[in-house]
Amino acid sequence: MSSSSNPPRLINYLKAFALVAAATVAGELLHPYTSLSNLVMFYLLAVVLAALKLGLSPAVFTAVAGTLAFYFFFIPSRLSYTVFDKEYLPTFFGLLTVSLVISTLVASSRKRSDSLFEREAETASLYRLSRDLAAAPDPQALYAAVVRNAEASIAAQVAIFHAADQVTAPAAASRGMSFTDAELLTIDWSCKNGQRSISPSGSYDQAEGLACLPLVQAGSCVGVLALRGPLPGSSSQRLMEGIIAQTASTLQRIDLSHQAEQAQIIQTRANFERALLNSISHDLRTPLVSVTGALTTLREKQHQLSDRARRDLLDTACSEADRLNKFVGNLLDMTRIEAGAILLNSEPCDLQELVGCALTPLEQRIGTRQIKVELPEELPEVKIDLVLMTQVLVNLLDNALKYSLQEGDIGITAYLDTPWIVLEVADRGTGIPEEDLKRIFDKFYRIPAPEGAGGTGLGLSICKGIVEAHGGRIEAMNRPGGGVRMLIKLPLGVTET
Repeated sequence: MSSSSNPPRLINYLKAFALVAAATVAGELLHPYTSLSNLVMFYLLAVVLAALKLGLSPAVFTAVAGTLAFYFFFIPSRLSYTVFDKEYLPTFFGLLTVSLVISTLVASSRKRSDSLFEREAETASLYRLSRDLAAAPDPQALYAAVVRNAEASIAAQVAIFHAADQVTAPAAASRGMSFTDAELLTIDWSCKNGQRSISPSGSYDQAEGLACLPLVQAGSCVGVLALRGPLPGSSSQRLMEGIIAQTASTLQRIDLSHQAEQAQIIQTRANFERALLNSISHDLRTPLVSVTGALTTLREKQHQLSDRARRDLLDTACSEADRLNKFVGNLLDMTRIEAGAILLNSEPCDLQELVGCALTPLEQRIGTRQIKVELPEELPEVKIDLVLMTQVLVNLLDNALKYSLQEGDIGITAYLDTPWIVLEVADRGTGIPEEDLKRIFDKFYRIPAPEGAGGTGLGLSICKGIVEAHGGRIEAMNRPGGGVRMLIKLPLGVTET
């Protein structure tokens, strides 16, 4: 705020008097060497300086005092106002008029200059605020930008409360700023009623007061800007209104963006649930149809079937029932993982034991396929839930058997990669497209499979959930020459033997 907008203080008049005195002294020193018309310039200079530095009223005072001083000290009949020489009356009134005109013009020009400077400062402040708001990557950064810019612009402590979150706690505030219960109640009232208010402990012109300025956008209050300190004066009200308008607009944008995001999430969830229902319906219906068909044929044509045909139908029913059981089991496991209901029964375990437990149930599937196991003897034990990790390894080996070439071997290796112990399952096949590598652990995500290698799309998701529950990671990568490597990384849990 410029000094020109403040009531002139006594010190300014004293300074004006000093300027007149200085002009008089200078005139007295040069009086013997120059004419009176030249001495007038000292008083005009004093008027200009007063108008530039002290304001209009002190400049007018300088003009009047300077004219009287010139007439008193320098015209004939010096040091007296009793005798007025008519010859110098035009000089007296001319000097007075010119001094008043100059003081008015200079003060007016200075006022306009100060006003332009203030407008420029306001525009720069609002530009910085809008730039910071546009560049903020998240809501918290937006709140911090509002507080930082408002704090710098109005020289007061600032806090912002977002009504969409909670108005009893600030979304961002100046360092060290805290609030009493009474102040929080005032903020709540200001937000609910959309009206400006002041905390009970202060007033607008007291530094300890808390002013609550509602941020209203489209007829609704989206938050409150709280200021601790004197409110901006009239010359800064435009800046304050601009900050309030931009802040309100920003908070509304956050709310609308959040609503749009929620709507998109709901729509995505609806689409996913529809696709999930279609997938589950198909995966459940296929084995059910096979089981129902086999059992119906056995019931209606049991006397017409040979023993071999009956055995084939029973084998089909058992195989499809087992497939259905696995699918339902996978669904239950996935539900437990997503609900965080996995309870680990972790104990120190040797990887030889883990691999053995995983290979046993797959003996029929393996058939004549070659499984190469390379587990260094010096590997430490790892703390795992043996049952769950066996399920992980079984799923990975089952995938390797499905998706690799019949003549290709499958390798199981382990090694230390501090701070992990890595268990790797590798096969020889066509590999996985690069764009699918990061998605194969998503629920119900499948890649094109060889004929007869169907699946539910849950196996790898379950593996990921179990491994992460152990504090580990699971990764997939293609092998040079074809095939896939599945890496299980478990945190080292070395125990003494």
